[in-house]
Amino acid sequence: MQVEFWNERYKEQVFAYGMEANDFLQEQTFPLGSKILCLAEGEGRNGVFLAEQGHDVTCVDYSEEGVRKMAQLAEIKGVQIHPICADLNEFEFKENTWDAIVIIFGHFPEDLRKKVHGQLFKALKDGGKLVMESYHKDQVNYKTGGPMTTTLLYSEEELRSDLSTFHSLKINQTIREVHEGEFHFGNAAVIQVIGEK
Repeated sequence: MQVEFWNERYKEQVFAYGMEANDFLQEQTFPLGSKILCLAEGEGRNGVFLAEQGHDVTCVDYSEEGVRKMAQLAEIKGVQIHPICADLNEFEFKENTWDAIVIIFGHFPEDLRKKVHGQLFKALKDGGKLVMESYHKDQVNYKTGGPMTTTLLYSEEELRSDLSTFHSLKINQTIREVHEGEFHFGNAAVIQVIGEK
């Protein structure tokens, strides 16, 4: 989807996916004060949640309106984040930089998916953690959120291939209730990933 689509969605006063963090992310733990990178972070709900937990959080999205909203949400919640407006095609993944990388419902075309996923391992510090939740290709049958084209939805096989360098990789494909604002609602086919370097 083009950046214009996201700018249009995020320019509204209401937060499109709510103001609360993703449920799967809320179940995760990170050492206090972790340096965390959130990719395709939209309006910032996940990054702001992590900042509330005491972490040093950088949030990246290519929508100017999304970045504006994430700064607004951080102000509402009384925390600091580092918002960056950048296209992930051009974003520099510095080596051994992050304690954790979080991607929640970040769906990329195949070439960009492989490019981004292929850089996550090197960008993490030793012992670093990847947390990802994505919609599975079966999500086209549920129509409760996410892109409605299988080319932007993921399979377990694709993610195992993309993330094969991780020392530990747990992938859980499941159906669960997702309630995140107006656009993620109801039963959904998801893939949850925990990777460790």
